[in-house]
Amino acid sequence: MLGLIIAIIIFNFIAFRTNKNLTKNQIVHIWTFTIALQGIADLYIDQKYHGYWYFSKGIEWESLLTLTLIIPPVNMMFLNWYPFGTTLFKHAMYYFYWVLFMVVYEMIALLPEPWGYFNYGWWTIWYSALVNPFLLMLVLNYYKWVSKIEKFK
Repeated sequence: MLGLIIAIIIFNFIAFRTNKNLTKNQIVHIWTFTIALQGIADLYIDQKYHGYWYFSKGIEWESLLTLTLIIPPVNMMFLNWYPFGTTLFKHAMYYFYWVLFMVVYEMIALLPEPWGYFNYGWWTIWYSALVNPFLLMLVLNYYKWVSKIEKFK
């Protein structure tokens, strides 16, 4: 739990302190979208198929912290610093570094308590490395859609 609380403080501090590009409306959209997407994914991978879980198997109040306060600020940072208007190579490298960061963080979250809170069933780090780029693309496309809608007010 200690590692989770430290990560929540650091990720949220960095996300809100460094935000220069995201509007309040975009932040709310990204936050809500992230919670909904992660909640749906966890419902199946965690609860139904027991691929991974937080703290211990089953539904726990502590898991709400992971659903609501860890990934949304990470997505904010990803979008805020995204290299719009640059080459495809820079976009690819940006994705690579973010996936690397996410995999390293997941490995830290796998440490025993009090530092870690994440546990694997049949899920592996390799699944995360393969799935994370698609999740980041989904978040980016959602952001672009919200930005497009904002222009038509």
